[in-house]
Amino acid sequence: MRIALLTDAWRPQVNGVVTALTALVAELERAGHEVLVIHPGLFVTVPCPTYREIRLAAAPLPGVARRLQRFAPDAVHIATEGSVGLAGWLYCRLRRWRFTTSFHTRFPEYINARWPLIPVGLGYRVLNRFHRRGVRTLVSTPPMVDFLSDQGFARLALWRRGVDTRLFRPVEPAALDLPRPVFMYFGRVAPEKNVEAFLDLELPGSKLVVGDGPARAALERRHPDVHFAGMHLGEDLVRHICAADCMVFPSRTDTLGLVLMEAMACGVPVAAYPVTGPMQVVQPHVTGVLDEDLRAAALAAVELDGQAGIAYARANGWAASAAEFAAQLALARPRSHGSNTLALEISR
Repeated sequence: MRIALLTDAWRPQVNGVVTALTALVAELERAGHEVLVIHPGLFVTVPCPTYREIRLAAAPLPGVARRLQRFAPDAVHIATEGSVGLAGWLYCRLRRWRFTTSFHTRFPEYINARWPLIPVGLGYRVLNRFHRRGVRTLVSTPPMVDFLSDQGFARLALWRRGVDTRLFRPVEPAALDLPRPVFMYFGRVAPEKNVEAFLDLELPGSKLVVGDGPARAALERRHPDVHFAGMHLGEDLVRHICAADCMVFPSRTDTLGLVLMEAMACGVPVAAYPVTGPMQVVQPHVTGVLDEDLRAAALAAVELDGQAGIAYARANGWAASAAEFAAQLALARPRSHGSNTLALEISR
């Protein structure tokens, strides 16, 4: 199958969506599919407001149209709701091409965290207008399907995410020379990640933050006792994860929490709130602990055997996730094929 994937989240950005889509493309190609990724790096970009590290494509519609026309895909998947995704949405609507979308990020809560006067409900109404034109919206967990249904979303389908066990595995830990136990957060350091809820906890040993983002400088000033290691990638990141005794995930808004699966794959138990994302990947008191008292969760999780997390991760790799994704796209394709395969009226 020839798949066009349109996304505003792509390298060199570092976040869970980029990680997921990069792994997805690799597995799809490994399975014999041909994938065209249309991303901001192909266009002139401008910095994202309040998050200058992220670049958004400026006026990408002509370039998106040319690439889609040349590629003549069997399936179009719009992964994000930014300028690239919107350009693909507009082109497919103009050409009456069928397309699928996926829901990765609870942007209404993220926007409300920065600008409280913008109501969360308004954000979901806007997103619903975007996604409802697709023939199917792929969602990572059953609770997210239920949540989005309550927000008025329709034609939702499950696409479970995986973890890259080729990269994330037990290795020799980084030599950090920190008092143990080491409680770690890794990921984007931004207001919506609620990192300060972790940093405010009274815990024994040390707190370690691996990652970067707009909230890092302020958090470093307020928490001089915390070790901020900055951004680490690839094998270096894996070595830092393996140096921790527990991964603490304070976010309440993540749709999945891919970093939890990555920590477990390295043999590190996790602690988190009992919210949508963590509830789907954490086996309570086996691979981690979920509790509204995050301190209690962290203290209990650090006592768990990390081998259970390794076994869970190995059973939930990206090959199975990519196969599920391809199957959903195949179901969304028209029954007849040919040079105009996608040029059919979008299902209402």
